[in-house]
Amino acid sequence: MSEYKGIKGFQVQTRTEDPAPFAQALADNPYAGAWSSGGNLNTARNFLSGSGAGTLTSSIAFGGASPSPTNALTENYNGTSWTEVNDMNTARQGMAGFGTATAAITADSRVPLAGTAVESWDGTNWTEISENNTGRSLSRGFGIQTAGNIIGGADNSPGSEVLNLNEYWNGSSWTELNDLNTARHSTGASGVYTAGLAAGGYNGTANVAVHEQWNGSTWTESTDINTARRGMGSSGPSSTAALISAGYTTTYSSLTEDWNGSAWTEVADLANGREQHHGSGSSTSGLAFGGSSPGPLLSATEEWTFSGVQPTDAAEYANAITGDFYYNSTTGQFKTVNTGGAPIASWSAGGNLNTTRYAGAGNGTQTASLAISGGGTPSITVNVEQYNGTSWTEVNNVNTGRSEAGGAGTVTAGLFYGGGNPSAVANNESWNGTSWTETTDLNSAVRYLGGDGTSTAALQVAGSTGADVEQWDGSSWTEVNDINNSRTTLESVGTTTASVAFGGRSPGLDASTELWDGTNWTEVNDLNNARGELGGAGTSTSALAFGGSNGPTAGSFSYTESWDGTSWVEQSDLATARARIKGGGTSSSSALGFGGTTDGGSTQVNGTEEWSGADFQIKSVTTS
Repeated sequence: MSEYKGIKGFQVQTRTEDPAPFAQALADNPYAGAWSSGGNLNTARNFLSGSGAGTLTSSIAFGGASPSPTNALTENYNGTSWTEVNDMNTARQGMAGFGTATAAITADSRVPLAGTAVESWDGTNWTEISENNTGRSLSRGFGIQTAGNIIGGADNSPGSEVLNLNEYWNGSSWTELNDLNTARHSTGASGVYTAGLAAGGYNGTANVAVHEQWNGSTWTESTDINTARRGMGSSGPSSTAALISAGYTTTYSSLTEDWNGSAWTEVADLANGREQHHGSGSSTSGLAFGGSSPGPLLSATEEWTFSGVQPTDAAEYANAITGDFYYNSTTGQFKTVNTGGAPIASWSAGGNLNTTRYAGAGNGTQTASLAISGGGTPSITVNVEQYNGTSWTEVNNVNTGRSEAGGAGTVTAGLFYGGGNPSAVANNESWNGTSWTETTDLNSAVRYLGGDGTSTAALQVAGSTGADVEQWDGSSWTEVNDINNSRTTLESVGTTTASVAFGGRSPGLDASTELWDGTNWTEVNDLNNARGELGGAGTSTSALAFGGSNGPTAGSFSYTESWDGTSWVEQSDLATARARIKGGGTSSSSALGFGGTTDGGSTQVNGTEEWSGADFQIKSVTTS
């Protein structure tokens, strides 16, 4: 008879209690990530650059020194091997780069000295474009081809004075923006043009651990990295989830650190200590390639994959110990951890609002949200309440009450814009955690809109103005590309570079879903249940749509659907069907819904419901 070990390669474990995947994963390995060998570059080199926003299976490497001549070489990685493609026009090393494998920018150089040449890559060829304002070496870049920053560097003069410069590329020209607080070169950098980070580097005297975050207008000092160093590789098109690898301390380091938005944690080391290499991808799936080592220049590529749970994140269904099969000696049962399918999740009752309302605005997370203004009894309320995960507390009122408005940000830095009072308005107010301040209005008065983003980078999506979309940069609104399907009473969640808009009326019920990539809207798979006046929470790849109605005086819906970036899946319904519901939340497994009306009209509710995804599902196994 075959034994389980002979079939699966390991013995059945015996446990006295069922495992908790989050706690177990944390105990066994807080970050279930590791580096493994990838295909070597064709040409070993250091001081190269690459597509920081590339992926594990689609990245480019360009320029560098190999070992002494400066080169123009470009190589493309397909997840297995590197292939030489068309060279840059100007051979160079020590330059900045940002973008993807098919749309990238390279700027400046260390050699040639004080080079300011900028080139754009379209996936096939490099084209010379507008030079940036200040030539420099060893600067770093983050962003995409049409919206990116280059930061720091050295001025290439004798003595190599370090710089704190920050320049922004908008797709056609360069603009100097607010500088870094600490001048340095050879930093780690990641993010998008409205939300980036700069970690570590060399300040002209010593390596530093300084970490700063960019919000689209200013740099703010944040939590330092654990080990001061320079010449790191970096991965992550995000300021809240990034990876820095290796670098130079007093020797060639192999250390890797992960940033989760609040802290840096040391994770698995690279196999090869190195500096002045490059990285691409994300904090969960990335590359490190090339660089200097104690011996010859490196052609080695290492691939980072991560399948664990971040210490500050709630465990989700996919984080369970996949296929874990064990014997529970307490219950006398064989059991397995089931991790297939959609998250197991449901709605549960939360604390009631103090002031009943509908169609206001919401922002934040399941445990820290704002309920902002909205329709009330007998009229529009200016009231604002803050949720702490248990109960609502009244905080300072908005200046102008309105309903059917947009909300963005958090409980400490929010935005409230547009809406009706009773006709459409363009008003925009910002929240600093204590009070509301009137700031620059929208270009057009609009109500029944979708709104998402942060207090310094938000979107106004469609509504009573039709298909119009406006983007907020922290000081002003700019009209950007229209949504494809003109509609009202829709919902949108995400950021100014990655958003999903869904549902609405146009004028009939609309199930359309569209994705925003920072430039254009693309139609993707529809909701299963067409509806307007619905609530939403999450991101462009992990969203929740709930409630809604089929008309102003018709019935309300309790439908709940989750979005995984590709399709919608029907989930457990709201306990109370309602329209004009608002919410907050960070993903399809953690959300909040509050207020609304039960008949699609004026019958208001103050109830709050909390949506939570179970960590995993334990199933008993029948043996015979």
